[in-house]
This record gives sequence, C-alpha cells and structure tokens, in this order.
Amino acid sequence: MFRKIAITTLSVAVIATSGIAATTTAADAKSGKKGAFAAGAIIGLATGAIVAGSHRDRYYDHGYYAPRHRNCWDKPVRRWDPYYREYVVVGYRTVCR
Repeated sequence: MFRKIAITTLSVAVIATSGIAATTTAADAKSGKKGAFAAGAIIGLATGAIVAGSHRDRYYDHGYYAPRHRNCWDKPVRRWDPYYREYVVVGYRTVCR
C-alpha cells in the first residue's frame, strides 16, 4: 500500500514540475493566460488519471473472485462414471444458507 502511495505521489510531483517548466516560456508571456489555462487543464487531467488508476484493483475486478457470505460454500457435484465404476466429482455448486 505504501509503495502505491509513494509511486503516485512521485508521479504527481514529476508531472506538476514539468508543467511548471513548460508554462514559463517566452511564448506564454506573450499570449497571457491562455497558455496557463491549457497547462493547468493538462496537469489536472493527468493528475486525475494517475489518482484514479492507482485506486483500481488491477488484477481482479471482483467478478469470479468476489468475497462470499459466511453461510456459503462449494459443494462437490458427483456423477456416476461407468469407466471407473464409482462416483467422481465433475464440478462444484455454491450452496448458501
């Protein structure tokens, strides 16, 4: 968790300082506030994307691996197999009470 926060903070700092360096050119001084507004919009969008991306679960979207209720478990489904001449497990069914 600390690693994600550190990476996000460092990324925001790098983007913010690069935006400040880009806004201090001679062309921005001539154009007035238009350049500063564009730079602020770009920095804001980049910061929002970084923050939103850092709080997302990257590997699983809680579909198949969603946590279950306490009263649920997997019950094996058994079927008779004539080759082995015994019941074999062919799958699992989630049972909840």
